[in-house]
Amino acid sequence: MSSIIEFTPPLINGVSASKVFLPHDVSASTIFDYLCQHFPHIQVSEWQQRFADELIYAADGTKLTVESRYTANTHIFYYRFLAHEVHVPFQHEILFENDDLLVVDKPHFLTMTPTGQYVQETLLVRLKKQTGYEDLTPIHRLDRETAGVVLFCKKATSRGVYQQLFAERKVQKTYHAIAKYRPELDFPQILQLHLEKGQPFYTMQINAEKPNNTETLIELLMHDQQHAKYKLSPKTGKQHQLRVHLNYLNIPILNDSFYPHIEHKAEDDFSQPLQLLAKEIYFIDPISHREMHFSSNFELALPTQRNDKNSIFSLQKY
Repeated sequence: MSSIIEFTPPLINGVSASKVFLPHDVSASTIFDYLCQHFPHIQVSEWQQRFADELIYAADGTKLTVESRYTANTHIFYYRFLAHEVHVPFQHEILFENDDLLVVDKPHFLTMTPTGQYVQETLLVRLKKQTGYEDLTPIHRLDRETAGVVLFCKKATSRGVYQQLFAERKVQKTYHAIAKYRPELDFPQILQLHLEKGQPFYTMQINAEKPNNTETLIELLMHDQQHAKYKLSPKTGKQHQLRVHLNYLNIPILNDSFYPHIEHKAEDDFSQPLQLLAKEIYFIDPISHREMHFSSNFELALPTQRNDKNSIFSLQKY
């Protein structure tokens, strides 16, 4: 009795294949027609190029063409590459690795995973190209604008137990931020607010009518007359939580392009990185049961303490 070996699409230039199910209730004579219908935001010429480049596979691994007939109740694989991406001129660093984990120091401006106008210029794809680990997956995320320590899981079998740590709030994270100094504010203080989706959709807003769903301990590390360095210890992990919390105190993080006002910058403008750094992370490893503590090799400094006045908002290494 022969066993069926399921096709596993290869890793191509650091990019894993995406899987698409083909339903029965559609009017498409070819797979090419269906993909054009299903993804209207992708140009027809781009799908034509992907077929020409042999980047579309059937469920059994057969390379498909634009003439390949549509077959319902099966699936296909496709790869996503962009004709042009803005190069991010900053490098990541692997801080630690064992059988299950990869701990990485992420630079500013590098998106975590493929999305929108970024595929190759993402941390996940760079790491897959560097390591060859096809199942590599981020356990948590940092904004494109934020630098610092982030965890990746190397195996699909152990991914869930690490993600559960974050779901159960068993991971302690500390951030550093540079923002305005206001002597009338008392620190340390614990700030609790209700955050929800704002307008535009990629921002967050405060709703004073609802129960608090975010909490951050804010401490003052150092300051001069204009700026301060803060230590932020979030108990919750809402999107943009730290950025909204400091903006609420009228000390928005330096170079924040969302709070208090949205500022649209060119994709290739790397001159003013958001002064927010995921500095440290602590947890008990659910597999080895050992205490794990990782710290970023990056450091944020007050503008007056930076040596290069032409790039006073740049991220400094120790």
